[in-house]
Amino acid sequence: MKTETNLSERLYDFALKIVFLVRSLPREVASYEIARQLVRSGTSIIANHEEARGGFSKDDFIYKINLAFKEARETNIWLRLLKDSKILKEESLTDLIKESEEIRNILGTSVKTAKLRAGKHKESRNGN
Repeated sequence: MKTETNLSERLYDFALKIVFLVRSLPREVASYEIARQLVRSGTSIIANHEEARGGFSKDDFIYKINLAFKEARETNIWLRLLKDSKILKEESLTDLIKESEEIRNILGTSVKTAKLRAGKHKESRNGN
């Protein structure tokens, strides 16, 4: 599906930007700890999305796409921490934070849609 391919490319590009960002962080304890978490969650989004695309059942797809959504939420937090802690200047993170929010929203919608189609939609505490 063309839309899925475009999303996959977008998620891959996002993961690549995360890797480049982490490589540019200052060498200090706080940066190191955030970088470790950020590179893990930021690259895990595309990995889980790809696994979802290759899922062997609807339940497998829902599980993996939900993992991608959770990793997108986590990535957004780490990016915001980099900005708010002033480890990096806000202007260097604005576009990446915006992209992480858009990805989070797209994946959140995908989770809801997949659950509805599978007849498994239950509202949780965070609305997904």
